[in-house]
Amino acid sequence: MAQKKLERFAAIKTFANVLEYPVDMKGNWCNFFKNKNPLILELACGRGEYTVGLSLLFPHQNFIGVDVKGNRMFIGAKKCLAEHLTNAGFLRTQIEKLADYFKAGEVDEIWITFPDPQLRISKAKKRLTHPRFLRLYQQILKPGGFIHLKTDSPDLYHFTKKVAGLYDLTIIEDSDNVYSENFVKEELKIKTHYESLDIAQSKKIHYLKFTLPLHIKDIDEELQQLIQNDEQLD
Repeated sequence: MAQKKLERFAAIKTFANVLEYPVDMKGNWCNFFKNKNPLILELACGRGEYTVGLSLLFPHQNFIGVDVKGNRMFIGAKKCLAEHLTNAGFLRTQIEKLADYFKAGEVDEIWITFPDPQLRISKAKKRLTHPRFLRLYQQILKPGGFIHLKTDSPDLYHFTKKVAGLYDLTIIEDSDNVYSENFVKEELKIKTHYESLDIAQSKKIHYLKFTLPLHIKDIDEELQQLIQNDEQLD
């Protein structure tokens, strides 16, 4: 297994659609894609199923899968090369460093697909819909840009709704059971490797689409106290 990882790390260094900790990319993604089409990120993309799937559905938009684990990213990047998908790329870096690679307003939308829900209270700040990360997204998103969360974790879904209420996020779409809906949008039919595993064993897929307010309140301590209170009630 270790040898396979090393081989994949070596391979992605040769892939034209993968950038690892690049420099001078702020404001220059139009040069990378050779067009000025809308730019959409998939955060913690893993194997990149959503980056690949979205790029197939929306050929006139550009997609970037972001993850630090190059051995997983290899799978999606290789598929994009094989299928000649020129509107999909991959960025290997930590999510915390997004503002190093994108200028203000450069990103149109963000997808967060099946992230680690970080269920322990002590790790709540690592949840990708925690206000700590929302402030980061706000630095690079266009005003009114959409954020999509798709998860099998009811805990992360309800946590995000709690954040929405406290921090005045605007929820555009909300489903606590995507596949039970009468109509399921094509982009929500894309399935990741982790979705197929059903790690949460919830048998439900949750989805939220929301936008950020102009200013994200500084009430993180209040949020943390609410999380702790909820845990005690459980």
